[in-house]
Amino acid sequence: MQHEPDCPRCFSEYTYEDRGLFVCPECGHEWSEADSEDDLEEKVIHDANGNILQDGDTVTVIKDLKVKGSSSVVKIGTKVKGIRLVDGDHDIDCKIPGIGPMKLKSEFVKKA
Repeated sequence: MQHEPDCPRCFSEYTYEDRGLFVCPECGHEWSEADSEDDLEEKVIHDANGNILQDGDTVTVIKDLKVKGSSSVVKIGTKVKGIRLVDGDHDIDCKIPGIGPMKLKSEFVKKA
């Protein structure tokens, strides 16, 4: 009996194959066998000091940042709670008190 690989997202063992794709019934993730090697290498995001960031962390801004399209500035030392990591150049989604939703680069924050 052939054993399908565990889900790379939720690590469930109950995966099955359907039309050339592996499917996870628990989280709904679909991937091909070629993708399974690529999914194992998750992108790790570091702050300015080299600490690993995770979803939900609290970070502190280490540099005054101008808000594009506005005259406001995110001041140095501003604490941002409950960050969310995303792909792209600006890899942190967050809400900054007094300013609202923003995207930040991880190189301008440090883990609190």
